[in-house]
Amino acid sequence: MTTYDQGFRAAGPPPPTPPAAPPARPEAPEGSRLARAWRGRPEDPRWARPALWGLLAVTTVLYLWSLGASGYANQFYSAAVQAGSESWKAFFFGSSDAGNSITVDKPPAALWPMALSVRVFGLSSWAILVPEALMGVATVGVLYAAVRRRFSAAAGLIAAATLAVTPVAALMFRFNNPDALLCLLMVAAVYCVLRALEDARTKWLVLAGVCFGFGFLTKTLQAWLILPPLALVYAVCAPAKLGKRIRQLLFAGLAMVVAGGWWVAIVELWPKSSRPYIGGSQNNSFLELTFGYNGLGRINGNETGSVGGGGGGGNGGGQWGETGIDRLFSSDMGGQIAWLLPAAFILLLAGIWLTWRAGRTDTQRAAFLVWGGAMLMTFATFSFMSGIFHQYYNIALAPYIAAIVGMGAALLWERRSTAAASMVLAAAVAVTAIWSYVLLNRSSDWHPWLRWAVLIAGLAAAAGLLAAARLGGRLALGVAGLGLAASLAGPIAYTLNTVDTPHRGSIITAGPAVSGGMGGPRGGRGFPDGGNGGPPGMRNGNAQGQNGQNGQNGLGQNGQGQNGQGQNGGPGGGMVPGGQLGGQNGGFPGGGRPQQNGNGQGQNGQGQNGQGQMPGGMGEGGRRGGGMGGLLDGPSVSSKVKAALEKNAGDYTWVAAAIGSQNAAGYQLATEDPVMAIGGFNGSDPSPTLAQFKAYVKQGKIYYFISSGGMGGGPGGGNGTSSQISSWVQANFKKVTVDGTTLYDLTQKASESSKTSS
Repeated sequence: MTTYDQGFRAAGPPPPTPPAAPPARPEAPEGSRLARAWRGRPEDPRWARPALWGLLAVTTVLYLWSLGASGYANQFYSAAVQAGSESWKAFFFGSSDAGNSITVDKPPAALWPMALSVRVFGLSSWAILVPEALMGVATVGVLYAAVRRRFSAAAGLIAAATLAVTPVAALMFRFNNPDALLCLLMVAAVYCVLRALEDARTKWLVLAGVCFGFGFLTKTLQAWLILPPLALVYAVCAPAKLGKRIRQLLFAGLAMVVAGGWWVAIVELWPKSSRPYIGGSQNNSFLELTFGYNGLGRINGNETGSVGGGGGGGNGGGQWGETGIDRLFSSDMGGQIAWLLPAAFILLLAGIWLTWRAGRTDTQRAAFLVWGGAMLMTFATFSFMSGIFHQYYNIALAPYIAAIVGMGAALLWERRSTAAASMVLAAAVAVTAIWSYVLLNRSSDWHPWLRWAVLIAGLAAAAGLLAAARLGGRLALGVAGLGLAASLAGPIAYTLNTVDTPHRGSIITAGPAVSGGMGGPRGGRGFPDGGNGGPPGMRNGNAQGQNGQNGQNGLGQNGQGQNGQGQNGGPGGGMVPGGQLGGQNGGFPGGGRPQQNGNGQGQNGQGQNGQGQMPGGMGEGGRRGGGMGGLLDGPSVSSKVKAALEKNAGDYTWVAAAIGSQNAAGYQLATEDPVMAIGGFNGSDPSPTLAQFKAYVKQGKIYYFISSGGMGGGPGGGNGTSSQISSWVQANFKKVTVDGTTLYDLTQKASESSKTSS
């Protein structure tokens, strides 16, 4: 038994070990590079590299499986992708339309790969979503490489496989939100920092800064969430003199500012009159968007222009769920990310304990500190942030958890001859099995046998791991394999359910429906036609109505639907059947915060083909208008409406204008012609002003105004710019009904009788 193992068995921490040197990597002859790519490193077992290629192949199939079923997924971003494929100006700014009226509420880096794909292959679901899936495969590969360098090939494979089957990762790598690219960039940044920690080479730290810079251009300040722990670990642990370490960090910071700041500088210096309005801001400034709505507002809940903030720290509840240390373990969060979170905490502590007395520059300890610091910083922020918070944000945690699980499990397995190591490993497996049972039991009618199989197999494997040192080699490997299978069975089942389910809209979740979700304005799983299961926080009610009405099967918790009316049916209260949210106390939209004990009486709340929407978002004429009056998903556009909009479309800058980006996106994707999104995503941005809109109409730049069936003004309510424009249009222009959809022809004035009627 080594001194190291004796120290782990003892009451105190292990004695110091010499710093680990990077493993020798002999250069392969030029002619054998292909063989090296297949065979891997000389010190790796023969199965390691083929296993990696197999894992990447399975991940590729998993992420591409039935990808087109999700259609345009989040139409908000798909419309911007379509615009960027038509206009380089829209591409650069991230405009919602090729007419460049307003941008999305994020910087545009995540849109660029998709827009280039659409330019090459044409507009389609696959052209938009395949780049996202390939980013997922790349992230799995980079994570393997990062873990493998300091640990074994087995550790890298466990980490990579864990990430690949994490439900929220499988969800977002098949969707077109910015989170896929952000996750890839953050894993690449950690990889570069770990490479820099090996020999203090400046180039790797500068490359990490570049990754953080482009991460900022993907999702602003969220990309910098893990900067403090990474910078601190490098400042303390890098194998160089302190002065050099500080200079290197400054160089990396400069690279980050340049990589992320060039675009910001151009946007801020560009004349506002010749660029699109910055969506999500209230004064047409990207810096205001960065530090307000997308910055500190996400932490403290003070988000001007938002659909409703959170409820403070501690255990205070808000519109986005209660904050607190248990937030990510709750009903509508746990199944997304928390399967291996308890095990990750256990294995992180064990890994730091095992390497605690190693030399300052020990790279294995540095790896635990880097991945662990990133996980803890992200976990703490997500647990206590009071602003907008959706389940899919948790993809940011997935690679950190996976890396710690892979590293910790491999390190403990190597020391399984000690009682302490085997006990900790067994405890991690047992806790995971019990927690998986709890998570699976939240969907009690969904494969009920699975939770028992996971529990029994996991506890059996944990018992076997206690005696792993006394078992034969093959038997010990069998026990370890059983423990790994039991630990990943729940996430795999959720992931398979996720890839087999179409996801559309702004707010989506992975896995089957669960009971007892937290409140808050959340969507569900995209609400495919005839799908069941309400949104998270409203899961006990089917989102499916009988014959298009919210009848027997349209009941949600605290929100019974009768002929399109819902009591206490605001977001966070239960299902909101019916057409649009109106109601008392600032019912959504147009009244500020989402529904608070107000009656949400719907208009035109009957749907077609048994579709159910949250919260009943049917536009006029019974067409699906998206949740919350079109806020969460775009409308379905009939062929007749499409033909009407396309007639003489080339004569106008915008074929139509609609309130809210999702409303506009549906029509734009159907026609592939620019549609102005009045008020941006929430309908609350002051763009365009009424005066600007009148000028556009006078200049003949807009053909139609599309009635949104009540989506007007957002938090600004009746005094908002969107409401002012809507009222002016209705009072002055000819109303046209096409296949149940209400349009206003902005080229024809209304008759006097029509004005009186309006």
